Amino acid sequence: MYHATLQFLRVTGLVLCLTALIAAAPARAITLLRDADIEYSLKELATPVLRAAGLSPGQIRILVIDDGTLNAFIVDTQHIFIHSGLLTKLDSAEQLQAVIAHEAAHIANGHISRRLGNMQTARTAAGLGMVLAAAAAAAGNGQAAVGLGLGVQSSAMRNFLAHTRAEESSADISSVRYLLRAGINPQGAIEVQNLFRGQDALAESRQDPYMRTHPLSRDRLRALQGLVAGASAEAKPDPAAAYWFARAKGKLSAFTRAPAWTLRRADESLSPDIAQMRKAVAYHRQSDLSRAISNIDAAISARPNDPFLRELKGQILLESRRASDAVNVYSAAARLAPREPLILGGLGRAQLAAGNPQEAVKTLEAARGRDFSDTRILRDLATAYAKTGQNAMASLVTAERYAVQGRFKDAAIHATRAEGALPRGSGPWQRAQDVLSAAQRAARR
Repeated sequence: MYHATLQFLRVTGLVLCLTALIAAAPARAITLLRDADIEYSLKELATPVLRAAGLSPGQIRILVIDDGTLNAFIVDTQHIFIHSGLLTKLDSAEQLQAVIAHEAAHIANGHISRRLGNMQTARTAAGLGMVLAAAAAAAGNGQAAVGLGLGVQSSAMRNFLAHTRAEESSADISSVRYLLRAGINPQGAIEVQNLFRGQDALAESRQDPYMRTHPLSRDRLRALQGLVAGASAEAKPDPAAAYWFARAKGKLSAFTRAPAWTLRRADESLSPDIAQMRKAVAYHRQSDLSRAISNIDAAISARPNDPFLRELKGQILLESRRASDAVNVYSAAARLAPREPLILGGLGRAQLAAGNPQEAVKTLEAARGRDFSDTRILRDLATAYAKTGQNAMASLVTAERYAVQGRFKDAAIHATRAEGALPRGSGPWQRAQDVLSAAQRAARR
């Protein structure tokens, strides 16, 4: 797992219906917690819910924001954002699936589509930057400011992103239907709402962001209780869902809580492999390589075809300066999950550290092709191109990384450099043109 900090300045692709919100404001950074294991676990939990909502699980990503407050939200139709604080606060898979069902209902019911009108999907660096910048506003920090091609006053953006009580009631009804359709106990929805009871009496500065984008009311809670009443007994617990929830929460807490805290609680985990995985992370963070490897090897023995446990071992080895060993382990993980970009990114990083930039270019290009938004992959790919003497491509990838981060002045410098050296009309040359066009639009605004 690693942090991807995104500093948004002036991101292009402004939605026309947001132009009335223009106001000068400073930029703000948000941090995504990127981990293939956690994201896979969340996908497993979300898949039955999204299918029940008539949505494609392959088109919606569940991403974790590094923020200890309680919040979950959407800013477009392709991403559901969950704060790490909420994920670690929840107690069951059903609670998390209720959160996902509620946010999926906003997508399925067209609440965001009506607000964002002609917003383009995030298929370019600038487009993704716009989505993640909007996420920074929805995160609820009073100091937040978002690019979206301009400075946006955080309170105005928050009001724009906040759902009305009518939309919330609609999402409540739909979410319970989705949960029942998926065979999931909807009692989790009541339990989640109870987490926020009493917050509407607090000053806004003390409320969790969820309260400012998802207005609660006693009437809503009573209506939700009426929807759920009598339905709980019909849905049986899903052991697979419980496992993936425990695994995601366990790994997240192992990386974010003190190692001693993890070691005291690891044996309380749902299964031995989760306990061993958590211990491996804790010992690695304490620089105890032998115990970290011993525990992760035990977890791998229990689940030999699990690519994500091997990825964690590769990360431990790489961060312990054993790059060649890490290449072997990451390669095994990539064979088990050849389409997982974060695992490919780890393998490419290890190949770079082991002194093989030619192979790193191939691996990291494959990773970039599957996730062009990962700034760490882009950084490593630019390094690999530079080490193989392909300076124009290094400049291009650097320009794209800056575009994702919203740093369009820097992006334009590198895109101009790449444009002058790449074959005119080629695919890479056109990518440089795209970055330059985005930078020019940002400058005009």
